[in-house]
Parts: sequence; C-alpha cells; structure tokens
Amino acid sequence: MQPSMSLYTASINSGSNGNCYYIGNETDAVLVDAGLSCRETIKRMEKIGLSMDLVRAIFVSHEHSDHIRGLVALARKFDLPVYITADTLRRSGLPLDKQYIVPFTAYKPVEVGGIKVYAFPKAHDASDPHSFLIEYKGIKIGVLTDIGVVCSHVTDSFKQCHAAFLEANYDDVMLAQGRYPYHLKKRIRGGNGHLSNAQALELFTKHKPAHMSHVFLSHLSKDNNCPDLARELFEANAGNTKVVVASRFNETEVYHISSESGLGAASYPGRAVQASLF
Repeated sequence: MQPSMSLYTASINSGSNGNCYYIGNETDAVLVDAGLSCRETIKRMEKIGLSMDLVRAIFVSHEHSDHIRGLVALARKFDLPVYITADTLRRSGLPLDKQYIVPFTAYKPVEVGGIKVYAFPKAHDASDPHSFLIEYKGIKIGVLTDIGVVCSHVTDSFKQCHAAFLEANYDDVMLAQGRYPYHLKKRIRGGNGHLSNAQALELFTKHKPAHMSHVFLSHLSKDNNCPDLARELFEANAGNTKVVVASRFNETEVYHISSESGLGAASYPGRAVQASLF
C-alpha cells in the first residue's frame, strides 16, 4: 500500500513540565523534543494508538530540561538518532552516546524516511534554540514554541503550515497580576522568553494561510494562562481552522493533517481516542 499524502500528529505533552510532539506518516515518524520520561512517553503514545516502532529520530529544539528529560533513555531504548546542535548538546550536559548524535544545520533539510525536517533559529534564552517545520509530500506542520518574539523565520514558516503547534504561553493580565517575582515576569515577556496569547493571536490572524486546518495552542503556563481563555480567543478568529489546546497534563488526540483535512481527530491506527482534559 502506498503511503497517503498526509501526516498524523499529536502532542504527547506541552508545558513547562515536559514537551514532546509526534509527527509522522503511515510508515515513519519523528519526535520533536523528549521532555517526559521514557516510560511516560511510551505510555501516552500507546493510549492514543501510536507506536515508537515508527519513530525514526528525535529532534531537539533546545537544552532546557522540559524538552530533553527523557531523551537519553528513549535514544538508547529504541536506538534512535538524535538531531541536536553542538552548542545545545554541550549546554545540556546529557550523557548521550556518540553513536546517537547527529548535528543539524539551520535551513538545511534533514530527510527521515521521506519526511523532511527544516530547522530555523528562534529567539529564546537558550544556547542555540531552533524551531522546526516538518514536511511530507507538500503537507507541512510547524513546531513553533518557546519563542520570545515573532521574527521573520516564524512568520515565513507559519504561512506555509497546514497545521502548527503555536505557543500561547501567558495572558498579559494574569502574568502581571500573578505571583511570579519581577525578574521572572521580565524573562517570560522579554524578547527571549515566551509568546503571549496576544502575540500568538496576532501572528494567527495576520498570517494564517487559507489551507491551515489545525492550530495547536501549546506550552500554556499553569499559573499565567487559562486553556478556555486561550481557546476562546483563537476560536473567535479561526474561521475553518480547528483550535486545539495542547494539555500540560495529557496527550491530545491524533490528528490527520492533509491538503483536505477535516476538523476532527484521526482514526489512527484504528483505535478510538479520547479528548484530553485539563
């Protein structure tokens, strides 16, 4: 059977307690980040009918612990190449065996089983942070989180996406009135911190392509945002784009992304899945 011209995707977890995103077709897949434990990653994937047997590589966005916590164990258990820059690896301090390390270069695509992964720099307080655009036969999914500012790289990539994991980390009022100390508030809303609901919404409303079927609001703060608030803001401006909030507590459903995507979850690979709860 020939693979279809589509991608399947799910958030395994999204938040400061761990980040991991699955993107793949019917035969091959990649993970972007591995911020949950190996055991928890496997358990959550199995709950929604996904298998590590299809995962061919892990791509690392940056060295913060909520993006790499399960990386070494996953690489060793499943003998997976880890695409990571030299600076990120050095700052991470991970005891990653040399045979798993594969450096990548911004703007130069990496091909994994027919899937192409493009990396580009982003503004974040890490050593060498990158965002990713994953493509299979013209279908593109962006992983655009941990971003301090919407730069031209983000805008250009977002305009191409059929679906995107888009950071909506905090509500301005909740952050301003919240319990965080001033230095942390300054870091979050600074140019190398995180995107607010308002910043993400501006990107969405100004640059959302007509073919975008799904936007996954990602990396929401536990203290400075509300899932219902973020969802309502985007749904009011979404048109035919499905708005999904990626939970910091649960995996999402598996979504089927194609040039003719509907607004529902995928029946992949033949198992019913339940909506995540917050």
